[in-house]
Amino acid sequence: MASLTSLSAAEVSARIKAGKALLVDIREPDEVARERIVGSVAAPLSLFEEAHLDLRPGRDVVFMCRTGNRTGANCVRLADRIPGEAFVLEGGLDGWKAEGLPTLTNAKAPLELMRQVQMTAGGLILIGALLGLLVHPGFWGLSAFVGAGLFMAGATGFCGMARLLAAMPWNRAMRAA
Repeated sequence: MASLTSLSAAEVSARIKAGKALLVDIREPDEVARERIVGSVAAPLSLFEEAHLDLRPGRDVVFMCRTGNRTGANCVRLADRIPGEAFVLEGGLDGWKAEGLPTLTNAKAPLELMRQVQMTAGGLILIGALLGLLVHPGFWGLSAFVGAGLFMAGATGFCGMARLLAAMPWNRAMRAA
């Protein structure tokens, strides 16, 4: 079974500076648009098998996501694309920043789509609960509807709210860039 060897942010940074490592960011395009490590190559997990990786002999391949969780959960899939040993950035982008290493941030890019979904769903559930408590119990149906939608998104992998938010003007502008 393939696995990834964990490297600290300092080790990865040193290998990149020496030209001995390729850092592959498996986060989705909306996440990369907001913040990334300079020199990293985007290969979104959703399109990973189609991604072109610039594999060169003598250069390590280091995978990263935001926290390391996605990378760990997909380590076999990732490592199978790499001849020889493959690595993971310990703690992902968050670990990189915790070490004080620089990132390129675009504050004008919209928040990541999943964060938008979490904020919208949480806000609608809170509004439904408050209106149900203060105005009429029928408003609790809003909270139940959003909760059911979240459950179905988890069960099926299809999130209608994410699709709706992706079509919003602030997200369309980011995809067109």
